[in-house]
Amino acid sequence: MSVRNPFVSRVLRRMPLDPYLVAIVSMAALASLFPCRGEVATGFDRGTMVVIGLLFFLYGARLSRQAAWEGLSHWRLQGLILASTFGVSPLFGLAAHALVPRILSPSLYPGVLFLTMLPSTVQSSIAFTSIARGNVAGAVCAASASSLVGIFATPLLVGMLMGAQGGISVHSIEGILLQLLAPFIAGQIARRWIGEWLSRHKWVTGMVDRGSILLIVYTAFSEGVVDGIWHRLDLLSLGSVVMVNILLLGAVLVTTTCLSRSLGFSREDEIAIVFCGSKKSLASGIPMINVLFPAPMVGLMVLPLIFFHQIQLMVCAMLARRYARCGELCGVRPAGFAEARKTASAAKKLEPVP
Repeated sequence: MSVRNPFVSRVLRRMPLDPYLVAIVSMAALASLFPCRGEVATGFDRGTMVVIGLLFFLYGARLSRQAAWEGLSHWRLQGLILASTFGVSPLFGLAAHALVPRILSPSLYPGVLFLTMLPSTVQSSIAFTSIARGNVAGAVCAASASSLVGIFATPLLVGMLMGAQGGISVHSIEGILLQLLAPFIAGQIARRWIGEWLSRHKWVTGMVDRGSILLIVYTAFSEGVVDGIWHRLDLLSLGSVVMVNILLLGAVLVTTTCLSRSLGFSREDEIAIVFCGSKKSLASGIPMINVLFPAPMVGLMVLPLIFFHQIQLMVCAMLARRYARCGELCGVRPAGFAEARKTASAAKKLEPVP
């Protein structure tokens, strides 16, 4: 007769496991067992370059410039979120170097530092803000602006803070221009003609988005396995990455909460700041890693981001429910059906991967 702990069961039910993350981990496992080699690997590398361009073209075609720029009317809110995303978070990433090598493996630290430079997610940031009964309109604008700024800010931060490990070199500049910026700008230009079509055919664009990321992960881990990635890591190293990710997320959550309260923001604005200023985009991060860093580093760079993605989903889901319960006690009314429907529609248009 099995004995079940009610508390553990309740916690497990409340911890969201992202199905797409399971698919990503499965591709990493597949590459570990059956890595591509030789001419096949060369073909996969070329295919990866093509799909990254297609991915950022779709990002540009989906991203509403109006939603991004409308947020400037609440410049204090947007400024604090951008400062947290591209300022506070990278500072904590630099501070994490103090944990190398006693706690954090030197081979995994670059991936930890890189994830702190990424833009915020869009769909999940907005969703958690809505659940917590925060400023949904502000979250939509802030997350959109973060995605737009991240196209330029993340490569710049990598070049400034990571130096020889990746970032600004002749090869990376070419990759940024040809694989990231040019397709993104082309997508923005084409939005006026294909934006509505993309909105009506979300399943097509969703397959392209998810398929592209899965191909990139498989190719990256294949090359890593061929280079002996798993011979350089052990369970203790992976566990230390999880612990450091939890510490980083907790530090940013506490900082954004304290800053928003000390600067006199409302409860609704605080919620938007906390969720939009702390989360990191897996969808933007994996393609950027492939463009900005040498091939032998890519597999190790992806691991901390994969762990962080799941951790932020679990922690922010619990935090959003806590905000919602506190709102009920304080008499905060939930968003109406019309606003919730509008929010969900906007979120689906802005980010391809949950």
